[in-house]
Amino acid sequence: MCGIIGLTGDGGALDAILDGLRRLEYRGYDSAGVALADGGALWRERAAGGSHSVADLAAATAGAPPSRAGIGHTRWATHGSPTVANAHPHLDCSGRIALVHNGIIENHAALAASLAARGHVFTSETDTEVLVHLLEEELAGGAGLGDAMRATLRTVRGAFSVVALAASDPELIVAGRRSVPLLAAFGGGVGFVASDVSALLGRADRYYALEDDQVAEVRPGRLRVTDDEGREVVPTAVTVDPSWDVVAAQKGGFDDFMSKELHEQPRAVADTLLDRRGADGSIVLDELRLSPYDLRGVDKLVLVACGSSFHAGMVAKYAVERWARLPAEVEIASELRYREHVLHERTLVVGVSQSGETLDTLEALREARRAGARTVVVSNVVHSTMAREADGAVYTRAGPEVSVASTKCHLAQIVALQVLALALAQWRGTMGPAAIASVLDEMQRLPGAVADALSRKKEVDEVADALGDARDFFFIGRNLGYPVALEGALKLKEISYLRAEGYPAGELKHGPLALVEPGTVVVAVLDPLRDKMRSNVAEAAARGATVVSVAADGDRNAVGDHVLRVPTVADPVLAPVVEVVPLQLLAYSLARRLGNDVDRPRNLAKTVTVE
Repeated sequence: MCGIIGLTGDGGALDAILDGLRRLEYRGYDSAGVALADGGALWRERAAGGSHSVADLAAATAGAPPSRAGIGHTRWATHGSPTVANAHPHLDCSGRIALVHNGIIENHAALAASLAARGHVFTSETDTEVLVHLLEEELAGGAGLGDAMRATLRTVRGAFSVVALAASDPELIVAGRRSVPLLAAFGGGVGFVASDVSALLGRADRYYALEDDQVAEVRPGRLRVTDDEGREVVPTAVTVDPSWDVVAAQKGGFDDFMSKELHEQPRAVADTLLDRRGADGSIVLDELRLSPYDLRGVDKLVLVACGSSFHAGMVAKYAVERWARLPAEVEIASELRYREHVLHERTLVVGVSQSGETLDTLEALREARRAGARTVVVSNVVHSTMAREADGAVYTRAGPEVSVASTKCHLAQIVALQVLALALAQWRGTMGPAAIASVLDEMQRLPGAVADALSRKKEVDEVADALGDARDFFFIGRNLGYPVALEGALKLKEISYLRAEGYPAGELKHGPLALVEPGTVVVAVLDPLRDKMRSNVAEAAARGATVVSVAADGDRNAVGDHVLRVPTVADPVLAPVVEVVPLQLLAYSLARRLGNDVDRPRNLAKTVTVE
């Protein structure tokens, strides 16, 4: 998730911007940059040194001119690899407009083609650069920067926050947003904009949140906010707790990063879906780098991953087999490397890794390439080692995940893999355009359904209270409910340190049932095979287990001592995205009751780079 800061009216603009960028480093980034008003011109510097970029930028700006206004940015790459050329701020053709952007511009390809035809020269691979060229055209037509921003935002589709600075009016910073948060603020006569309050603590004392499709024109000590038609509106004042320090602000008011990331899941799902549907309704995967011809020749798909990524791969197996009618296997990455596998040039191997650096998955992909297979990585980090080495990539857009236990990245992985499955179905001709469009329409409802599931946290907390001193948990499910059960058990183990095992529900009677006794908790994911699941639940209940069921709102015959309801999802292949949410919340609630550090569970690391 990119970080943005801009200010006007401060004689030490550069120092304030660099300080703000340092405070935004927790969001994760791969490059950084700054643009300053320099008399009647703009001065820019950028760096692309991964997590050292802000430090590199500070060193590179030692000779910067004095300035009272500027904008800064830390980039989490989506379109285009993390290079200096792709780092923000971006400039227009004249070098007199600078712009930073957080989010995704869905229709960037069509806009870029049209702009290039009109003579604009692009210097990056980003979707962002179309914005600054659109501003350039509006200003050339006589518009002021505020009017130019409103016109530009009416032209683009997607989710974004944007901040611009023009040499022609160096005291003015203009900002706009849609779906992606952005603040305006003031302190001591200085005007600010920022993506996060943490960047402004100690500098600002009045904060205002921009609403969707509003544009803010910020000058020293003055703020004008308009809607997309230019009508002036009263900005929404925001109260910031005076006791907040930078770390508290980075958590956004939540007690810990895991809770914050749980509640960021609707946005992670929405962003991962952005820019995936072309103007003709077809699936678009710009980063894949494999042609439909390449993929039509595939006769087997193998997903390799570890931990939560493995469970996302298990969900994807059902989607690939149902939609693309392609045989799919799911392999633990560390196991594939050391057995006599059957991989060849007609095999597509998909590595799933949040970081793109997981050693076991990386080596499994390398083994697949040695065997002649084509490889694709699903990762949250652009230009990771796996992404660089694979034949193609599909990126999740979850933003950085600070907590060790994966939540929002897991949901984003499932969604990205499901989009890949639809693309395979499209290219193999196993689903028609209308059927693909129907699934995509249903996927667009997932962010709202996830938000609805999160809103039921109180009910989950009540169940956690009722479970008391339980120490033994079995999670069971059938079909697509099985990987959901596995993920629920993993989350509970990771952060609560309680014994939790996941099983296919039909296997309960083939051994694990011997361990079920009074005091045991059985968590059952009832969908999609409700009738079969009820008999498995009855087996556990008959032996004294406490049963917690996960069931859709529409299931009026759900069984269990406690029932955790989730919104109904029309397509059962998509249901795991919603069904896993109450299990995440249950693990979180139980861990907090035990006094555990949910962000840093013992013995675990976020990125596993050892075998």
